[in-house]
Amino acid sequence: MTDYISHHRLRVASVLHQFIENEVLPGTGLSSSAFWQGFDTLVADMAPQDTALLAERARLQAELDTWHTAHPGPIQDLPAYRAFLEQIGYLLPVPKKTRITTSKVDAELAVQAGPQLVVPILNARYALNAVNSRWGSLYDALYGTDVISETNGCQKGKGYNPKRGAKVIEYARHVLDRTAPLRKGSHLDSVGYRIKDGKLAVRLKDGSNTSLHSPAQLVGYQGEAKAPTSVLLQHNGLHLDLIIDRSTRIGASDPAGVCDLVLEAALSTIVDLVDSIAAVDADDKVLAYSNWLGILQGNLSETLTKGQQTFTRSLNPDRIYTGANGKSKVRLHGRALLFVRIAGLLMTNPAIRYTDSQGVAHEIPECILDAMLTVTIALHDLKRSAQDGIRNSRKGSVYIVIPKLHGPAEVSFVNALFGRIEKVLGLPENTVKLGIMDEERRTSVNLKACIAAASSRVAFINTGFLDRTGDEMCSAMQGGAMIRKGDMKASAWIHAYEHNNVLVGLACGLRGKAQIGKGMWAMPDLMKAMLEQKIAHPRAGANTAWVPSPTGATLHALHYHQVLVSDVQKELEKIHFKRDPQQEHDALLNGLLQVPLAATHNWSAAQIQQELDNNAQGILGYVVRWVDQGIGCSKVPDIHNVALMEDRATLRISSQHMANWLLHGVAKAAQIKETFERMAAVVDQQNAGDPLYKPMAGHFDTSMAYQAACDLVFKGLEQPSGYTEPLLHAWRRKVKAAA
Repeated sequence: MTDYISHHRLRVASVLHQFIENEVLPGTGLSSSAFWQGFDTLVADMAPQDTALLAERARLQAELDTWHTAHPGPIQDLPAYRAFLEQIGYLLPVPKKTRITTSKVDAELAVQAGPQLVVPILNARYALNAVNSRWGSLYDALYGTDVISETNGCQKGKGYNPKRGAKVIEYARHVLDRTAPLRKGSHLDSVGYRIKDGKLAVRLKDGSNTSLHSPAQLVGYQGEAKAPTSVLLQHNGLHLDLIIDRSTRIGASDPAGVCDLVLEAALSTIVDLVDSIAAVDADDKVLAYSNWLGILQGNLSETLTKGQQTFTRSLNPDRIYTGANGKSKVRLHGRALLFVRIAGLLMTNPAIRYTDSQGVAHEIPECILDAMLTVTIALHDLKRSAQDGIRNSRKGSVYIVIPKLHGPAEVSFVNALFGRIEKVLGLPENTVKLGIMDEERRTSVNLKACIAAASSRVAFINTGFLDRTGDEMCSAMQGGAMIRKGDMKASAWIHAYEHNNVLVGLACGLRGKAQIGKGMWAMPDLMKAMLEQKIAHPRAGANTAWVPSPTGATLHALHYHQVLVSDVQKELEKIHFKRDPQQEHDALLNGLLQVPLAATHNWSAAQIQQELDNNAQGILGYVVRWVDQGIGCSKVPDIHNVALMEDRATLRISSQHMANWLLHGVAKAAQIKETFERMAAVVDQQNAGDPLYKPMAGHFDTSMAYQAACDLVFKGLEQPSGYTEPLLHAWRRKVKAAA
């Protein structure tokens, strides 16, 4: 049972109340009475609006269900379909000349282009690693991944392999030649670096001296000018730090004493309170909020033990250099700039209960709870002096991402919510910036109107293929059988979706003011493939894209040295402005409205079973950790034992796909049940090394995780927008109660 403390119409779980009173409010300048009075009034006004918006989602889905039932299969008459969507209020008029007016956006979002991490806030170690991944060792990233082949004696092994190390050093020198070329010769032949007369002087192995082709690329150095320990360079707005230390094993064997090349990597990180965590009650919420508080106060730390060594991990300080002229100081941010991703409109949480105007008690909408608490906690960052090295925003902003918004009315609600919070906390208008996840169909087809609804707050728009695909499936659920999951990325709607996001962002003036982002590389162990493929994101005009790890961020940073995204965006703008805007809008909209339904489904029995196996294994592998252990995101082996970063978005696709095939008779209930039982044994085997793991096979009637996984399919049609959260939260609470 949870104890509650009353404040006006709010009843606050005692553990959360104690955290707010003792840890959050002190140092903010807010009195307890003013905070609770303002919070109470805000909830009373905003919670009914949240409920009304969810009712509108349900109304529109019912309209779509009726239409697709009457018009099964792929869309045959697009004009008629568009007219229908306009009639029901799904498709809205495009606003004219929408331009964002967002101000006080930090350079990491507005000017620089580079990787972005998403990290679960419940795990302090992961959070610290992600925040500190602003800078990453290229040597380590290359040595420890498949980017460097293990053939010809270059295996990783347990100890240091000099042959592999030589390949790493050669690769890194080629990176220097591409990003900071010399006036003559190559960094491969360097035997010494020093600073002379404000310029980088490089001695080559043939005895000659050279310098940078573009001397202005030298930003600064550490150590003495004649014998620097670090040389700071800049290219495409990103920094590279050449580390020189002959006392190290690597530096001692390097002719120039170079022991590493450190890259500016994850410019920004999204600290996640939603899709990558399992937070179902007040205890979970307090842990999440306390880690966010620790990061913004600069005192979050984690003690780790590896082998015989115990050490403490904390936030990196800023990096200080002597300017190239030998006199000025250069200070660079030591940590990624942080967004916090909070809950969308759907879920509620028992951490706080409120009484409505009719005297009925309800759980608080989680988006209101998260927004109020995360911004209040951010006061600790906003009130810190400019001289303090551990700061997040130097512009005085708070950055919040809200996922799963459906259309401009919901964006307008969030805009108003942020405004109300600013008034309660005494913050200047538009202090809180908004990141819009373009991952629901009604947002995609009305993207410009969504941006217009918060034009003074937008600091980020981002595509999310996974949730976006889940919403496609739910939206057209009644229209027939969906195509196979593997065929989704070749669909007309996905190409239009990715292109539309960039073009609308540029048309709304995001270049130089905000981020335009792309989604996650889901295979953290396949970095060679990532290097080959993820360059498509900056080439598409996205100035950020998600990566699954700090190592991934370091390697993905190389793409932003190969592509100057601002130039790509300028070229896209030129092409866009030459075209007829109405024709371009219509072409993209027609693509967006192509639903991924199979015209006919003549898949073989083997193909159907393969799809079911793949879906069921993925669902079980993720859900068993979520429900039994409260792990919201992790590397989950797929059916081929390839580790994938799984979260609720991938779960949404798999469960909705199986529910769709069940609905339309592609698979029968008995076949799906047999598949789940067989795949449970596979997942059990994949997790055999986890001492906390609870087997599912043979425990189908008692394993809550197994029952939750089955519910996601067999009750899939009942889930609002096809979301997995209601079932996951309900089953997780049962597990916690049983424990």
